[in-house]
Amino acid sequence: MATRVETIKIGPEIDKELYTEFSRIAEQYGHTQRYLLEKAMRHYIEFIAPTKNSVRPEVMNHFRRSTNRNRELHKSLAQA
Repeated sequence: MATRVETIKIGPEIDKELYTEFSRIAEQYGHTQRYLLEKAMRHYIEFIAPTKNSVRPEVMNHFRRSTNRNRELHKSLAQA
């Protein structure tokens, strides 16, 4: 059973050309405007404006790859 997400209604005033393009893209890909707006907001929050307490996912991915690639070096340095 899906958990119901609590929502709020917003009504921002935005650029007409931007809204027209946004609406066209939503219709072209079969998405609702709400879906695309929520995706855009989530993307902005996660990737564009992370807080000082968070690490961007691409930074963590790079860190993990680097750590895996250099695991043996890390072990030998820890023993030195």
